[in-house]
Amino acid sequence: MNRFLLTLGLMTAGMLYAQDTQALYPGTVPNSREVPDPETMVDRGGSGGRAFNDVAVPELTAYIPEHPNGQAVVICPGGGYARLAYDKEGVWVAERLNQDSITAFVLKYRIPQDETNVDRSLAPLMDAQQAIRTVRRSANRYGIDPNRIGIMGFSAGGHLAATAATRFERNADPTERDTTSVRPDFAALIYPVISFDSSITHAGSRNNLIGESPAAGMVERFSADRQVGPNTPPSFLVHAADDQAVPVENSLRYYMQCLQFGVPVEMHLYPAGGHGFGLNNPTTPDDWTERLVNWLRTL
Repeated sequence: MNRFLLTLGLMTAGMLYAQDTQALYPGTVPNSREVPDPETMVDRGGSGGRAFNDVAVPELTAYIPEHPNGQAVVICPGGGYARLAYDKEGVWVAERLNQDSITAFVLKYRIPQDETNVDRSLAPLMDAQQAIRTVRRSANRYGIDPNRIGIMGFSAGGHLAATAATRFERNADPTERDTTSVRPDFAALIYPVISFDSSITHAGSRNNLIGESPAAGMVERFSADRQVGPNTPPSFLVHAADDQAVPVENSLRYYMQCLQFGVPVEMHLYPAGGHGFGLNNPTTPDDWTERLVNWLRTL
């Protein structure tokens, strides 16, 4: 709480937001092994910012606008389930959303590893669900409407966000007894990994999460397009047609499944931009974040 009060003071000096960082779990991290924390940080500088490798102790940081409008987003940075592009696809996105009075929470979720997790495939989803649960339980504290809490993700973080948006009917942690809903009220998926189908997936993300030789049914279970249903929340997608890392077919499949099940969905496809452009696609003057904010106003 002292850290929260300190950063609120900074906001009055001209900053757009305050920060409040907390451990994602109040006690022992579920589905974890008792090993030394292997996390490291690399500062890429410039347009890259900080990236975190081998995250084993998850955290949630709130970015609080001066005048919250009641809407909140949990942000999942990408990094191929090998690292987190924490600033470029997390902090800087939260700061941008704060400019439109949206409260944002950057999730430092666990990197799936056998060394630190009992079941590595479930660790990121457990963290995403816990983040939604935490934000919903803390709605009054942050001036949030508990029915206006969404999830957002980039690349592999988009896979995590899409998984959270389609697999919310059951807790990923079988020991969790909290009945707070973990269904996000909307999902924003930015150049997301959606399918683990070998013909279009990002192999690194798939292999890091479920292994090179996954058990039967794992590919379908972790292909978010195959999990879309009538209760999937409204979704917003952004992708570039020339993405060589995560083919645009990933977003197209999710979009088509949303249409099939009557899920409200908006998609913005750019002819160029490649992969990992973050807030700014340098090939176009169009600002996808403006499109996102306009869409959020309709919810």
